[in-house]
Amino acid sequence: MVNLFSRRKTRVLVLGLDCAAPELIFDEFKADLPHLRQLMQTGTYGILNSTIPCITVPAWASMLSSRDPGVLGIYGFRNRADTSYDALTTADSRSLTVKRVWDFLGEAGKQCLVMNVPQTYPVTPINGHLVSCFLTPGRDHAFTYPAILKQEILKLAPDYPFDIADFRTPDKDDLLRRLTDFTDVQYTVLEQALTTKAWDFAMHVNMGIDRVHHGFWRYHDPQHRLYAPNNRYQQVIRAYYQQVDSWLGRILNRLADDVTVLVVSDHGVKRMDGAIAINEWLWQNGWLVFKTPPVIGNLQKLDSQAIDWSRTRAWSTGGYYGRIFMNRAGREPQGIIPDADYPTVRAELAAQLQAIPGAQGETLKTQVFYPEAIYQQVNGIAPDMIVYFGDLHWRTVGTVGYGQHFTLENDTGPDDANHSPEGMFILYEPGRNGAGNITGQQLMNIAPTLLQRFKLPIPTDMQGKVIN
Repeated sequence: MVNLFSRRKTRVLVLGLDCAAPELIFDEFKADLPHLRQLMQTGTYGILNSTIPCITVPAWASMLSSRDPGVLGIYGFRNRADTSYDALTTADSRSLTVKRVWDFLGEAGKQCLVMNVPQTYPVTPINGHLVSCFLTPGRDHAFTYPAILKQEILKLAPDYPFDIADFRTPDKDDLLRRLTDFTDVQYTVLEQALTTKAWDFAMHVNMGIDRVHHGFWRYHDPQHRLYAPNNRYQQVIRAYYQQVDSWLGRILNRLADDVTVLVVSDHGVKRMDGAIAINEWLWQNGWLVFKTPPVIGNLQKLDSQAIDWSRTRAWSTGGYYGRIFMNRAGREPQGIIPDADYPTVRAELAAQLQAIPGAQGETLKTQVFYPEAIYQQVNGIAPDMIVYFGDLHWRTVGTVGYGQHFTLENDTGPDDANHSPEGMFILYEPGRNGAGNITGQQLMNIAPTLLQRFKLPIPTDMQGKVIN
């Protein structure tokens, strides 16, 4: 590990672990993760509360800009492009209108190395080097800045991967092989870049932990409805964390002893018990009306052309959380809910959503959030309600035709896990004793903390506070 006493100019390395769970790193797997454990022993660490919603996009952007999703106007990977019924846009780098940490550092003359951080495709110039994220369509697209860096990467790793394609697959052996290869290749390229490029600030995000959770959680968690004791994949998640920890140790050992290290995740993980067929429920309960009712047993995506908008008050999209949109007069093209009635109608629907039972009729712990109540601003076209079904043990599916309000299978392929609002962080600063395990930290605290370490002014419109 790095020497604790020699400190020269400020250098910071951020190692992002998408979906890394505090209960695994801090407790269950702690004995098997020697490098993360050593960072914890001499650093400051704890739970990092995520955004609402607690998903990759917008969580990483919120972390690195210190703005909440409402200010960003980004509520998921896909957002309403306008107030029409079916126009959606993908939230990539072009969706962000605020600066992230490396923008401020670059303006201050700091060299930045940014690799695989969500919402960095399409690439944009930075003061340093950039490799784009899992949104990159493929190696035949421009994925680096400067452009010449692409050739360096492909020379080292001709099959350089950006993500684990089709991680919702029943072929677990193939998924495990691809996860292992993905991780080794990405960290090999990161190690090369860290040791050959000039940088003051460097950041990499590993998507593999998120993918291994979604693909293998049923084999790991005894509380999962599909768990079988002593199954052949029972140690896959633990082994993957060990693989990542081994790489982190190798990388840290290659660095000088003046580097501040921050390990951070954007959210955590929970078992998935099932899915609420939200549009099915809205239809069955009179909120969503079709011109011709769906055929039960014939699953189909929601088609705006099939909906009778003159009688529809609400609809939704599937995902790890529920996004409920209401058909408001003066906003949607065929809106029918008058502004004067909107608060009452929304509250009525919220109460009904919170009362939706599980598969056995059990009460689900469901939370409903109003955007204007949880965000500093509400930009873009926000959902009228954000819903966490069953304390996020239940996701939503947008397809219809189930004949009931729930399903035990995901409509986009096998998926064992949902996201938890609790991510994690470990902050290690050479030559300083950390505060150990601390509480009360929120994801937006990361950006001002990084700027403070570089002794740069913290913009007054950042919403987070420095982790001391």
